[in-house]
Amino acid sequence: MAVTLWYLIIGTVFIMMALTSSLLKRLPLSTSMLYLLIGFAIGPLGLGLLRVDPIADAKLIEHLSEVAVIISLFTAGLKLRAKLSDPLWRVPVRLAFTAMLITVGLIALASVLGLGLSLGAAVLLGAILAPTDPVLASDVQVARPSDRDRLRFGLTGEAGLNDGTAFPLVMLGLGLLGLHELGEFGWRWLAVNMIWAIGGGLMIGWLLGQRIGGLVIHLRRARQAAVGLDDFLALGLIALSYGVAHLVHADGFLAVFAAGLALRSIEMRENAAKPAEEALRVRATIGAEEETATDPDQASAYMAQAVLSFNEQIERIGEVAIVVLIGVLLQTVWADVPVAAFWFIPLLFLVIRPLAVWASLLGRPLPGIQRSLIAWFGIRGIGSIYYLMYAITHGLEPALARQLTGLSLMTIAASIVVHGISVTPLMQRYSRSPAAAHPSGESGSQTVQ
Repeated sequence: MAVTLWYLIIGTVFIMMALTSSLLKRLPLSTSMLYLLIGFAIGPLGLGLLRVDPIADAKLIEHLSEVAVIISLFTAGLKLRAKLSDPLWRVPVRLAFTAMLITVGLIALASVLGLGLSLGAAVLLGAILAPTDPVLASDVQVARPSDRDRLRFGLTGEAGLNDGTAFPLVMLGLGLLGLHELGEFGWRWLAVNMIWAIGGGLMIGWLLGQRIGGLVIHLRRARQAAVGLDDFLALGLIALSYGVAHLVHADGFLAVFAAGLALRSIEMRENAAKPAEEALRVRATIGAEEETATDPDQASAYMAQAVLSFNEQIERIGEVAIVVLIGVLLQTVWADVPVAAFWFIPLLFLVIRPLAVWASLLGRPLPGIQRSLIAWFGIRGIGSIYYLMYAITHGLEPALARQLTGLSLMTIAASIVVHGISVTPLMQRYSRSPAAAHPSGESGSQTVQ
């Protein structure tokens, strides 16, 4: 009976979301908010159908969130259709590195002074909560690969990069807690966890994406082979990039993101002379997919679009699973949510994130509305769940683990709610602004500070 009940719940949720997705786009609601409510409904304080303990089941939750994140990071990389030399990259790079460091520093300061945490625990909490989410931020990400809007591109690129740039800071926090070897004067942490992890991860993912994507295109054009099963290509490249990076102690998240960028770069390189919309308009009808996939002019665009379409569907399924799980977990640790969460969370959303964004973007010619929306939409989510569970499985003391879990889950849930309510009206207002009319700043928007 229990298995039958789960079939009924899953089927009802999927059909309900399919039928209401268009309506939700017009309402101040997000799909993640509904998934969170479902988690509450089936959790221990609701129908009692599911109970998960974040400490006892940390390894399982770590792996589930890990899969959801790497799929989403690969998707984010595929969406970003801009050369690495394009000025569009300046905003996400600043956000992923400079804003990340400032955010971790300010969270750590608030945690030491206001929560009484040790320096190691404070840095760890900052690293857990600093990354923005590539899964839950879909409503403010680029809508299509040709989207050059600096707000959407910046938030998508930041979310794709900072799940990886947070890793060295997580290891720093664990090291300060005595749970990871930092080396004398921190040399091992700097060389391995910082420089090699970031640089090696990006390099591995880029090379694998370029080589495998290039091989597929060659086989399709020259031999009409390797056609179909683009979903296998996507999953295989994700797994291979992530696995190779981990094997050599590089950052797997950045490797997967870079692999997605590399596949997109192949399409860009071969369609550089075409307008983006024309290059991406793959006209494959039923029964003609093989002809389109092997066409010299459309092979690269077809491959990129087919892989992206598959990944977007898998990404949505991962979002359902993890956000429902967050709703269940929050009930399990409700007693561990500190009273301080009611000042800490507003401080993070309204002070720390805006300060980090504005400081990191000093000197960048962004219109005020774009700068303000980037500061507001620092959505926390599945990446934070992964790093929290990663820390727990690496030996966090149980009392500290429950304290960080309660605060982190409450922060993520609050982000899902407040950002979910605000995304529709704010993005509708933005779409009517002059900044949206000149998305990449080609017109006079460069002069706005």
